[in-house]
Amino acid sequence: MSENSMFGADLTQSRESFRPFAPFEWVVAFRYLRARRANGFVSVIAGFSFLGITLGVATLIVVMSVMNGFHRELMDKILGINGHAFVQAVETPLTDWQDVSAQIAHLRGVKLAIPFVEGAAGVSSPFAQSGALVRGVREQDITRLPGIAGNVREGSLKGFDQAGGVAIGQRLAETLGVRVGDTVSVIIAKGAQTPFGVAPRIKAYPIVAIFQIGMSEFDSIFVYMPLAEGQAFFNKQNEATVIEAFVDDPDQMDAFRAQVDASIARPLILTDWRQRNKTFFDTLQVEKNILFIILMLIVIVAAFNIISGLTMLVKDKTADIAILRTMGATRGAVLRIFLIIGASIGVAGALAGFLFGLGLAKNLDAIRVLLDKLLQANLFPAELYFLSRLPSIVDPREVALVVVVTLVLAMLASIYPAWKAASLDPIEALRHE
Repeated sequence: MSENSMFGADLTQSRESFRPFAPFEWVVAFRYLRARRANGFVSVIAGFSFLGITLGVATLIVVMSVMNGFHRELMDKILGINGHAFVQAVETPLTDWQDVSAQIAHLRGVKLAIPFVEGAAGVSSPFAQSGALVRGVREQDITRLPGIAGNVREGSLKGFDQAGGVAIGQRLAETLGVRVGDTVSVIIAKGAQTPFGVAPRIKAYPIVAIFQIGMSEFDSIFVYMPLAEGQAFFNKQNEATVIEAFVDDPDQMDAFRAQVDASIARPLILTDWRQRNKTFFDTLQVEKNILFIILMLIVIVAAFNIISGLTMLVKDKTADIAILRTMGATRGAVLRIFLIIGASIGVAGALAGFLFGLGLAKNLDAIRVLLDKLLQANLFPAELYFLSRLPSIVDPREVALVVVVTLVLAMLASIYPAWKAASLDPIEALRHE
């Protein structure tokens, strides 16, 4: 006897009793999903479809979370030490930097306005040498600089102006082989004017602090010294080369620019983080979009497996479908049965992928550390990725998008096989049995 005969009594009582997604449709759908000898291969395909959707959803969640983490971490690191806006003088040197920085600091939405003297230099120790970006800054400013404050690993910035020393990044200290208390030499090509030309300038400074920003490129290049010392070393004579402003909302730079233009009369050049880093962040966004499309192909392949699995299931259950139809099941009921099967695979896969992907994304750096220990390898070298840890930020909107797109694909993949099943002529189907 057919496995559908148990529904015969109910079906023959009244065709009008069938409503969309009635309990019997769910019972038949889930029974068809079970592995049997006759349709074991169909169940294997359904299993692969489930695994494909699970892996696709999980991979998308993890990759999108990592890209979000990279974007946030890099923005925090870059803007945490470089500022959101950069004000430089035009026509005349920025000798009135105290007044200009005070005016900028009092603008609406500005958190900090820090004057700097900066220039490229060479830094050497008895063990090694390296290039660096040397910045002169006041103690009251460096202790409030977002990228430095709270990130001092050795030494202290207390008494920075009077100490006459320098603060350097962790990776630069490792390159030079120095620690707090050691001395480094700072060298620039343009020094004092002599009868024989311009002589290089070199001066030794004690290391008073070592900081770790968390971005290897910055930790290996920045050297901070007191502002007065920087002005003397670079021959700036009470000048500042740039005033960097930190604002509450980095996305409102146009409003900040308008405030600067309206409140400061002297000629200035103002650039912001979007101009300096536009290509970098645009590239990150393009990569994220491309990865989303590529990884969505995993889900699409799984959806095609749903089509093939349901198509084979329809052929395997041709006689059962015909019997259901003769017992009173409508075309719509048969259509919904196979839609339920396809949707069930999609929902189960999406749910499993959501949980698996969320678990991975939340514990990604811990998993990376564990794999490093097990494999005795560095899977995330900071010198290549510019970050000292593997960041991951889960965006609920992106997760919802991934799950919704997956469910839609599963439903679309179920439509054609379900339509074929509903279109079967029960007389023709039973004639060949």
